[in-house]
Amino acid sequence: MSLRTAFLLIGLIVAISTTMAQSDIYGKAQLYNKPADGYRGIWYHITGAGQAGSPSAEYKYKYSGGLGTYPANHYPFSVYAKAVNKTFFCYGGTDETGKTLLHMVSYYDHKTGMVPRPTIVLDKATNDAHDNPVIQIDKEGYIWIFSTSHGTGRPSFIHKSRLPYDISEFVRVSATKIVNGEKVPMDNFSYLQMYYSEEEGFTGLFTHYEKVGGRVIGWMTSKDGVEWSEWKDLSLLHQGQYQTSGNRGKRIGTSFNYHPSRKVRGGLDYRTNLYYLQSDDFGKTWITADGATIELPLTEVANKALVHDYDSEERNVYIADLNFDKKGRPIILYITSKGPLPGPGHGPRMWHTAWWSGKEWVINDLAPAGNNYDAGSIYMGKGNRWVIIAPTAMGPQPYNTGGEMEMWVTKNQGKTWKKVKRLTEKSIYNHTYARRPIPVHPDFYAFWADGHGRQPSESRLYFCDHKGNVYQLPQKMKGEFAKPIPYQPGK
Repeated sequence: MSLRTAFLLIGLIVAISTTMAQSDIYGKAQLYNKPADGYRGIWYHITGAGQAGSPSAEYKYKYSGGLGTYPANHYPFSVYAKAVNKTFFCYGGTDETGKTLLHMVSYYDHKTGMVPRPTIVLDKATNDAHDNPVIQIDKEGYIWIFSTSHGTGRPSFIHKSRLPYDISEFVRVSATKIVNGEKVPMDNFSYLQMYYSEEEGFTGLFTHYEKVGGRVIGWMTSKDGVEWSEWKDLSLLHQGQYQTSGNRGKRIGTSFNYHPSRKVRGGLDYRTNLYYLQSDDFGKTWITADGATIELPLTEVANKALVHDYDSEERNVYIADLNFDKKGRPIILYITSKGPLPGPGHGPRMWHTAWWSGKEWVINDLAPAGNNYDAGSIYMGKGNRWVIIAPTAMGPQPYNTGGEMEMWVTKNQGKTWKKVKRLTEKSIYNHTYARRPIPVHPDFYAFWADGHGRQPSESRLYFCDHKGNVYQLPQKMKGEFAKPIPYQPGK
């Protein structure tokens, strides 16, 4: 055998070994790094609307529709990069068959007003929108995509752009975490909210699934996105919690509910109560809104983090967003209802804000809600204005997830609200999950998708500016770049 042949054989063996190792890591998933020909969101549903003949059965699904920016426990889906004047975003996309979840990345160029073809980073080998990605950008401009998993049945991934501010190619990050003092692979995490500081690096809030404790909420940190800390738990209440968080400066706040362990109004469908904790040092210590220290993880339902006892009122709690006023005081946007089923039977549903005034939690109503999963976002406007963008009007599939997007404003911390604009109207599909970027650029203010509430359908992606002008991302592109399409009612 010649020396050249030997080297070729060695190269072939290494290539085969690398491919097999990659296959083992990804399982059924597949790294793509290919441009798509347009913007198509994932359509997804969860059953549980009730048995045939029940009042809620006509709505078919507990929640459903175009869920490319779902759920509220994933954040962020978009990040503005001032250095290049672009808002980078990710979403749960799909191909023309609609049968698989594709993790998509793109950007809006604020200078040109155009978008490129989105990049398909990963085929997640599922159609479950709970596996949707989230995005962050580090201080050097590298784009990070965190691919979550719904439970422990599928692997999770972290990918990083090969070049700063470039979406053309992503490489897998072999992330580790600390368990019992040793580094082990970090290849599974759920419901991720990821924040970044140039000084501290990454802080992630997430869920991990345990046989005892159910859906446990916790946090982790990493200076470089590769080596992660030991996972620390925030709460161990009954069957677990859902958390939705926000960030302002050095402050990270998290709001959450809990799933009672009992036969009546218990289990995952009866999430209730509203809690809040915050950290001013990126997870090193956690306190309540009034600054009181608290022992973690929480183990008692009645504790100092409790904002309001909705359990005693037999109300479910669904948290949509958390932001901070200009003094750093938290504002939580959420919906309450009588139960999990869609339709008027488990109504009335109501949008609320809970604001920490500096002395107490002040809770106010915003507007009636049609579905438990009508998610939107809250913003700090000019002066003392708060702004909400959410699907607060009934859509073409009433009582299913989403509706028509509207903009609301308050000038008195939520005491009274004024509807200032209907962003969508006469739609053929429900719009839902309007998500706020980090930070917010006025030209790319909210990002969401639409989809039919009662049957599988296409799903289109949209964004709006701070004035409420709506644009659709092109479903089919002929060139490498395209202008977003001004929204037209009735489409």
